[in-house]
Amino acid sequence: MIDVAVLGSTGSIGTQTLEVIATEPERFRVSALSAHGSVELIAQQAAEVHPDVVVITDESRAADLAGRLPAGTTLDVGPAALEAAAASADVVINGVVGFAGLGVTLATLNAGKRLGLANKESLIAGGPVVQRARATHGAELVPVDSEHCAIHQCLRANDHPDRLARVVLTASGGPFRGRTAAELADVTVEQALDHPTWSMGPKITIDSSTLMNKGLEVIEAHELFGVDYDDIDVVVHPQSIVHSMAEFSDGTTMAQVSMPDMRLPIGYALTYPDRMGSAFGAMDWTRAVTLNFEPPDRTTFRCLDLAYAAGRLGQTAPAWLSAANEVVVEAFLSGGLRWTAIGELTDEALGQWDGTLADSVDSVLHADRRAREVTRHIISGRR
Repeated sequence: MIDVAVLGSTGSIGTQTLEVIATEPERFRVSALSAHGSVELIAQQAAEVHPDVVVITDESRAADLAGRLPAGTTLDVGPAALEAAAASADVVINGVVGFAGLGVTLATLNAGKRLGLANKESLIAGGPVVQRARATHGAELVPVDSEHCAIHQCLRANDHPDRLARVVLTASGGPFRGRTAAELADVTVEQALDHPTWSMGPKITIDSSTLMNKGLEVIEAHELFGVDYDDIDVVVHPQSIVHSMAEFSDGTTMAQVSMPDMRLPIGYALTYPDRMGSAFGAMDWTRAVTLNFEPPDRTTFRCLDLAYAAGRLGQTAPAWLSAANEVVVEAFLSGGLRWTAIGELTDEALGQWDGTLADSVDSVLHADRRAREVTRHIISGRR
């Protein structure tokens, strides 16, 4: 029986993780759940799976939750409790949103446990810090992300790491694929949130529309697999069936193919190096399938190259970029900016990166804080 901590259990990744676990109850036991403030949902989840501990990070909601947990389940509060829950499980699914997820990542890896990582900030902002934790004996990092899970699987077919020539990340193209910058000048928030393939939260959906999400995944791929930025390509694949590819020195390209279903990479992270007995995203190859690939429009969707630029700068530049983009996207969602301003203002903010080294968690947090201050100042000057 594998003890699993599902942290960020009330979000999309967390709820789907519990669905996957429920298909093989003889194999998995949920030892911990966590949420920031979703009291009603996490109480319902706790009643269903009876974890050892439930962590709520918003202390003001703890009293509401205290009397709603089943017998035998302990309530803990705050970031330290979150990290303790991570360190005590066999496998941790990190679906925590934002920088709170970095502490979970480090606690899991430093404890020598397997981490199923769905928290982008951990690798984008804290990559150099996380790399040191990955060296801990017994630590494993398995990505819970369709593209990086695909690469992880493709690399299993290669016994010689030096023969990896290139990583190719696929992108759906988002809701604005094929449209020019002029055509996008007056798009609405509702249009930007209308993703053609995936159902995601507002922030990541807007990032998909600008290709920033794919750019951040480029940084993640570099950190996860040690591939140089010159050897990471992005192609637009609107069907979202080929989730990514790895090309080897002899010209062979390995691809991972399935219908879009996040339960597949979640199950893969839970069972690696084994696989789930339940099929998620299985293809019906008796039906005709057409797959299209095209290069991204890097002029209209300039955020993709901003991510490459931040990645090449290294240190805390990716943390700076991520924070700046988050502030700009918040302003767009609130109706204060045009869609085309997202790339413009994020570019301006990245140009003011202060060069802080990523030598500790505190330095990463400093970069995040300063980037937000700088970006808010830039936005205020535009209004």
